[in-house]
Parts: sequence; structure tokens; C-alpha cells
Amino acid sequence: MNRLHATKDFWLAALRADSPALQDAVAQAGAGADIPSCPGWSCADLVEHLTTELHWVRESAARGVTERPAPAEIPPRPAWEAALDGLRRELTGTIETLEALDADFPAWNWAPQAKKASFWQRRMAHEISVHRWDAESAARRATPIETKLAADGVNEVLDTWLPAGRRQGPTDLHGVVHLVANDAAYEWFVRLRGAGVALLDTGTILDSDDHHARAQATGTASDLQLMLMGRIATDSLVVTGDPRLIAALRTG
Repeated sequence: MNRLHATKDFWLAALRADSPALQDAVAQAGAGADIPSCPGWSCADLVEHLTTELHWVRESAARGVTERPAPAEIPPRPAWEAALDGLRRELTGTIETLEALDADFPAWNWAPQAKKASFWQRRMAHEISVHRWDAESAARRATPIETKLAADGVNEVLDTWLPAGRRQGPTDLHGVVHLVANDAAYEWFVRLRGAGVALLDTGTILDSDDHHARAQATGTASDLQLMLMGRIATDSLVVTGDPRLIAALRTG
């Protein structure tokens, strides 16, 4: 795997860039517009989801403790213009909160990793970028996720979502998947052992290891992330080998 050293400043810059684009897209599409990448969801559903999640993250991450917080409460859905204003306020407040927190500030998260605010700085950058793409899809003008951000999004799926047991694909397959971002110098090898998943470090693999890919998916970093997050089909990429192994990595 190519090491991408993303930082708090990188993630916050992504949040500041994608937030206005997200707001523009949902406003253009309208409350009742269907989101093709999220079957059954309308833009109103997306705005409610994000407003609730942002408020919960903003309050939870700033507590300074690592105990699990109470679940988010979903308030009654307001009229559309008020909902858009609520989303704007929560985006602004969340960016300000995460900006004020040191990356090592204690904060609970749902993954088997250090309980620090950096988790949420990273998580919300990717949450907003992917949902920005969803909203733009509803407005029929989706643009790719920025390459370096998308590469870190692939990393997040492989080093956070999958170890946390959030796979949506089959869990009874064995083999190695090779993911290649053809618009950047990034590639990943992932070994599947049934329910187990191991992200392989290509810089330290020995030639004697059985690391030869049994499936490979090649595409832009954006398309790789969107495929792993369940937004686009596996066959949107150039696939060789057993496509079921690639589908086994999907988290949505």
C-alpha cells in the first residue's frame, strides 16, 4: 500500500471545500429529488441525516472522554428552507468544532483504533465528500472526489470500516484483491480470509508470500472509493479475476 500521510489540516480543508458544494447541490435538486446512489432516499432524507449526524459529532467529539455517547436524536423534520439553513449551521459549527480540537484530543469512535478527535476529522471529511457526490448525482451533475482525498477514502475503508466489521459484501471468500488508482501512484493489496481482512504492506511483503492477486480493480481513486462505499457498481471499474472478491470489500 502506498502511504498517504493525511493530516487534520488536509481533512478540514476538504470539509471546507465540499460543504458549500453539498449545500448548492441539495438546494438545486430540491427536497423531493431522488438520490440515485442511495435508493429510497430523497434530498430531504439526506439533509435530515447529515444535519442530525453533524450535530451529534459536534457535541460528541468535544466531550474530551472516550466513553460511548448517547445515540443521536432525530428532531421533527422542518420545512425545506429551514432544513437547508439547519444543514448550513451544522456544517459551519462542525467545521469550527473540529478545527478547534487537537488531533490527539480524546474522543470516542466506533473503530478498533485510538479514540482521538482525528478519527472524526477524517471521518467527516469523507462523509461530506461522498454525500456531496450523492447530492450532485441527484442534481444530475456529479463531479469526482478529489484524487488525494479519495485515495485516503480508500485507505479509510480498508483500515477502519473493514476492521470494524462493517462489510456489506460476502464474508465467505478467500483470496487477494489488488486495487489500483490509475490517476495517482496508489495501489492496495487486501487479503480476504472469510470474515477476516488484512491490508498488506506492499513494501514489506516477501516474494515467498502468497500475495498474488486473484482479482484486480483499476480506476480513478474517486471511482475506487465510490465503489467501496456502494455508490457505483463494481463493473464501473476495469476488473480482472473473480469480481466477487472485489464486491466482498464493499461497505455500502
